[in-house]
Amino acid sequence: MLTVINPVIVGGAASLALFFCILIALRVGRRLGLKALARDGAEGVTGVSSLEAAVFALLGLIIAFTFSGALGRFDTRRAQAVDEANAIGTAYLRIDLVPASDQPRLREKMRQYVDARIATYRSLPDLAAAQQEVARSQRLQGEIWALAVASVRLPDSKPAAELLLIPALNQMFDTTGSRLAATQIHPPTIIYVMLFGLAIAAALLAGYQTAPQKGYDWMQKVGFALIISFTVYVILDIEYPRLGFVRIDAIDQLLVAARASMN
Repeated sequence: MLTVINPVIVGGAASLALFFCILIALRVGRRLGLKALARDGAEGVTGVSSLEAAVFALLGLIIAFTFSGALGRFDTRRAQAVDEANAIGTAYLRIDLVPASDQPRLREKMRQYVDARIATYRSLPDLAAAQQEVARSQRLQGEIWALAVASVRLPDSKPAAELLLIPALNQMFDTTGSRLAATQIHPPTIIYVMLFGLAIAAALLAGYQTAPQKGYDWMQKVGFALIISFTVYVILDIEYPRLGFVRIDAIDQLLVAARASMN
């Protein structure tokens, strides 16, 4: 089922917290570097350059993989929307194979089902309302299935009805399940914990390396914190494309068009 917590809001808060944590880590790192500089001289500060390079390289690698993975799942969700619209259109056309007396009831249930599917996505970002529409569409699946099974077994049903309509309904229900499952497929939480930890560690080491510098350029530090935190936010926004600024609402027009063809 859909969660009632908006993950993009949580991600926005986490990204904002990361921004300030990076600034604090830069400052703490510089203080530690100044202490090492006073105690050991310049060699005590420059000795961590190789570690800093390794941490920054690992941070870049994690960002690249999480960004790439989010985009891949984004494309998958769009492809699933196309598959669902096509499956609905095919199943609706194959209702012609059942007896004419049963067709109106099946068609009406199909229209109600598609209305529920459209309402599911239009309800977002109200996750509670979307969850109710998901439950309604699942209930309608059972009703459509029962009607279809009874219809294809009637004596005056066309011979190919059972072979063509039942698999089409199966495909329609399967694509709905795949789309619902796709909303729950995300990287393990430990990946984001690692990403946040590496960002803070990189900031700490970067601040440490600034100890020999006479001044402290806050513009560079704020820019670094802003870039990292904003990148993390964009990754989370793409990961949940119906709840933030990145959205795939336009693809829902395929479902709307399929529904319009049923009138």
